[in-house]
Order: sequence, then C-alpha cells, then structure tokens
Amino acid sequence: MVNMNCKNCNTELSQNYCPNCGAPAKLKRIDRHYIQHEIEHLLHFEKGFLYTIKELTTRPGQSIRAFISDNRTKLVKPIVFIIVSSLIYTIIVHSFHIEDGYVKYGNTETNSTILIFKWIQEHYGYSNIIMGFFIALWIKVFFRKYQYNFFEILILLCYVMGVGMLIFALFATVEGISNIQLMQISGIISFIYSAWAIGQFFDKNKWINYLKSFFAYLLGFMTFSFAALILGAAIDMIIKH
Repeated sequence: MVNMNCKNCNTELSQNYCPNCGAPAKLKRIDRHYIQHEIEHLLHFEKGFLYTIKELTTRPGQSIRAFISDNRTKLVKPIVFIIVSSLIYTIIVHSFHIEDGYVKYGNTETNSTILIFKWIQEHYGYSNIIMGFFIALWIKVFFRKYQYNFFEILILLCYVMGVGMLIFALFATVEGISNIQLMQISGIISFIYSAWAIGQFFDKNKWINYLKSFFAYLLGFMTFSFAALILGAAIDMIIKH
C-alpha cells in the first residue's frame, strides 16, 4: 500500500486503518449494500432503535439515567431517536392522510400564526426539540433539588418525546386502517407515558414526582404554544406596519 495521510486527522498511513483515529484509509463506495448496512445498523436490536424502544417502554428512568452517567453506547443517540421517531410518524400520517381529519388551519385567511403551527406539524422532529426547551425549563423548576443540569434534562426529553411520537404513529396506523378516530386517545396515552417516564427518571418510588412531571410537561406544552402564538402575532404586527 502506498503511504498517504489520513483524511480525518492527517496522520501518515501505512495500513488499512489510521493508527491514530482508526478511520479507514479508503472509504467503501456508497451502494445498495452500504444503504442496507446503515438501515440494519439503525434497526439492530442490540444498541439499536428497537432495543432503545424496548428499554424506554419498560424502564425509561433507569435506562436514561444510565445513558447520562454510565454508558452511552447501548441506546440510539437522543437527537437521532427523536428525529427518526418523528419522521416515522410524519410518513404514516401523510400516507393515510390523517392530518386532514383532525387538524384544521382555517380557510378564511392565512396569517403568520397559522403558518407557524403548520410548520410545527410538518417538522415534528425539529419542533419537538424546540418544545423540549420549554418543558425542560419547567422540569428544572419542579425538580430543582435534583442535580441534573438543563442539557441532561433535554436528553431525557428527547427520549421521552420520541416514544410519544411512536405512540402517535402506532395509533395513526390503526386509525388509517380501521377509519376509527383514535388520535385523541393516543394524545392521552402519550401524555400519561411522558409523566410516568419523567417521574420514574427522578425517583420512581415517590408518587409526587409523577404529579410534578405531569404539570411540568403540561406547562411546557402550553408555554411553547403560547410562544408560537406571540411570535405569529408579532410577525403580523411588523408586516402590517
């Protein structure tokens, strides 16, 4: 093999892999096998998407605490998890055209507030991350005696809200097949799961934590919605003037 420098860290190479960073000397070409491998890696039960779902639905508090403080290799990365979960939901509701059944933007006029909420619905991955900031603030208020910082709470919410989107996706699939209105039920179940998972994260043996989790999540959602309304109104005022 002709000596060359690593394209990642610029270390001189004499083997198939960089001795400094471990990057391959030559990347494999992106083809059908590469895409198949990436999908299998994402869905692989061990340390993959399905394994993460299992952990988050059976013992969310313990598994997320372990990710934060002990081992960050067993679960799918939090940002990836919430974006993929939201993408799954978006694909399902668009495939069954479920959005038209329970979301109305209004037909009389198009203003900034309507456009903002439409963007939120069409970009659940990003909007969930933004809403997570508002919920995290309230969690910090209700659980201020615990030593978790703001960003660790955001990690918690990425996982919790990701499972919430999968719950929506499951009910959307059933609704699309059966034509039975189920999305309101899925909202209730998702909300209950979120309060349970957050309460379990802080201390599963204290019932008061579940109550505080419920109100923290509710207030975060309301604050996020109110901020979107204020933003839309402010944009309209600026445009009119």
